[in-house]
Amino acid sequence: MLGGISIWQLLIVLAILVLIFGTKKLKNLGGDLGGAVKGFKEAVNKEDESEESNMAQNKVIDSESKKDDKSV
Repeated sequence: MLGGISIWQLLIVLAILVLIFGTKKLKNLGGDLGGAVKGFKEAVNKEDESEESNMAQNKVIDSESKKDDKSV
């Protein structure tokens, strides 16, 4: 591959990382990274849910105000 990273280069980098840090530290790092990604996804989902509930509340308020305008 011209200008790209081959599988062999990735394997060499992985082998060097294992030699430097050891498998236990890399396992802990992977677990920490996975936990961080999971937490990020949960935060995004909570934000989406709160936006949807806010939009639903705004629709209810808008429909109530339109009813009030019609009755006057």
